[in-house]
Amino acid sequence: MSYTDIVGAVGVGLILLAFFCSTFGLIDGKSRLFFLLNLIGAGLACYASYLIRYWPFVILEGTWFLVSVIGLVKVKK
Repeated sequence: MSYTDIVGAVGVGLILLAFFCSTFGLIDGKSRLFFLLNLIGAGLACYASYLIRYWPFVILEGTWFLVSVIGLVKVKK
């Protein structure tokens, strides 16, 4: 596996972990942990997509990252 594969796999893994935990009631879908997992995961996936120059996923994961930042800020208030 290349560096970009590892970074992308870890990022997507964190997003999927957040989704799984939220779906099965292990964490609240509006918790700091949920948004933090999504934020870090989307950031890593966006970075990996940028490295391979796959722009549709740079936009998708970049948007996911920004929405997670907004969600995390809202939870902290």
